[in-house]
Amino acid sequence: MKFTIENIKAEHQKVKSGADFPQYIQAIKALGVSHYKAYVPDGNTEYFNAENAAVQTGRKYDTLTVSDAVNLEKFKERLKLHQQGKTDYMTFCKDCAENGIKGWTMDLYAMTCIYFDRNETVVLAEQVPG
Repeated sequence: MKFTIENIKAEHQKVKSGADFPQYIQAIKALGVSHYKAYVPDGNTEYFNAENAAVQTGRKYDTLTVSDAVNLEKFKERLKLHQQGKTDYMTFCKDCAENGIKGWTMDLYAMTCIYFDRNETVVLAEQVPG
């Protein structure tokens, strides 16, 4: 394993909003992260290398309850605001929970982000600018 949670946290500290996301992705990709999976309920994120070995952050905040119902249109509105740098990470996580998004998987090679619901069913797939 070429990277540690400390390496990733150091890069994450540089992110102030969704607008900083592309630089963050390039930085952790350079560390050797191939993909990661973020969970909205407690903020735990698992980071994987190309061999599928993983490290995880553990709980980052008090539990958020993810809605049973997915409100995709509202989520897309909130996601766009976040990507424009108009909301911080915690606000985005709350927006996800309120709109039925349990988490997302980011593939750093394909540059795709897949958002999923409580059943881990794909709700939205996006191409991420590199």
